[in-house]
Amino acid sequence: MDRINTIGRRKTAISRIYMSAGSGAISVNGKDYKQYFPTEVLQIILNQPFATVNGVGGYDVKVNVRGGGVAGQAEATRMAIARALVEVNAEFRPALKKEGFLTRDSRMVERKKPGRKKARRRFQFSKR
Repeated sequence: MDRINTIGRRKTAISRIYMSAGSGAISVNGKDYKQYFPTEVLQIILNQPFATVNGVGGYDVKVNVRGGGVAGQAEATRMAIARALVEVNAEFRPALKKEGFLTRDSRMVERKKPGRKKARRRFQFSKR
């Protein structure tokens, strides 16, 4: 298996990954993924595609991620890993699609409007 290059997006985070057959080492921006994503929840999110297709520890992944916060970055990386697994074996697609890992979650923060406190919140109305 050659090196597979895919991209994943979530909110404003963009994750580019390079996946190849290996021992299961995952590095994010030059650090080990457990150091970059310190909470267990984010680490589980990152490993969900591998767990779905029973491929834990079978691939080395090098991740370049930027933009957004850690949760958005973890979910963007999850999408990129799922796309790479489909390139490795097309039979993985139905299982990953069912879990929703191949669907781009397009929800973004709504912009603040002029004359408002936030995107929708108005200033307090005073009758007198």
